[in-house]
Amino acid sequence: MNAAAARPRSTWRPAPLLPGTDARDGALIFVVAVLCFLACLTAIAALGANRAAEGWQAQLVGSATILVRPKPGETADAAAARAAEAVAGVKGVEQAAALEREKANALLKPWLGDEELLNDLPVPRLVTVDLDKKKPADAAALKQALAAAGVDATVDDHTLWLRDIVKAAQGARAAAFAVFVLLFAATAGVIVFATRSALEARRDVVQTLHLQGAEDSFIAGLFMQRFGRMSAIAGVIGAVVAALATVLLRLTGGGHGLTPVLPVAWSDILWLIPTPVIAAAIAAIAARVVALRLLLRLT
Repeated sequence: MNAAAARPRSTWRPAPLLPGTDARDGALIFVVAVLCFLACLTAIAALGANRAAEGWQAQLVGSATILVRPKPGETADAAAARAAEAVAGVKGVEQAAALEREKANALLKPWLGDEELLNDLPVPRLVTVDLDKKKPADAAALKQALAAAGVDATVDDHTLWLRDIVKAAQGARAAAFAVFVLLFAATAGVIVFATRSALEARRDVVQTLHLQGAEDSFIAGLFMQRFGRMSAIAGVIGAVVAALATVLLRLTGGGHGLTPVLPVAWSDILWLIPTPVIAAAIAAIAARVVALRLLLRLT
């Protein structure tokens, strides 16, 4: 009499189609966790880039710069003061101020270098204009006021830079979405490979279950539950590690992010919460689809 026959009937259980643990589970969870981690970092980077673009856009919309050229016999300081006075009274302008020569030289120094050279050059003076955020004055109104005051100046309403920033923000969002799709497609591909291997390894068991009346949807459901559960665990690991990386990025950046160009907020971590659910859903769907297709070939 064998051991299975000698065992009491009440304690006997059939072996499961899919064992509770597998030697390859650790490697699969690791790969999916890495993919989830990279997807989370992509989301954090996209949020930071979008936040930076919105900040730059708000600054450019609410400001303008006037480049003043003094007339013969007029000092640069006097020309800048007249320009600031002329545009200060324009409707939609909150404040206008001439930029000191030292500050103007500091802006040009990275390109022209030597400060003595800057002092010898006829550097135009700048006037910074703060506009009303709700109803800002347009460039035409500023030019008209300057012409009426007899000031030779050029108005930069930052429209060109604003278009570039909007394009850059759109490109960042599109790139982040593309990376997101690729990473989760890779996750689905890993699950498809694992499901295919598991089904091929248990071909005899599957055929026996079919002979006993088991439907394909029932067998596919077993793979769906198994890989969905494993991917959920991997999603939790990836999201937690990404959250820790986000905290590190914010702390090392002085409370604003790694750099001012990519600000990171504490609220960004909340966007990582759905990661396990998304990973589990993608894995479950991929496992079910590939299992049903393979089962049709095995029968």
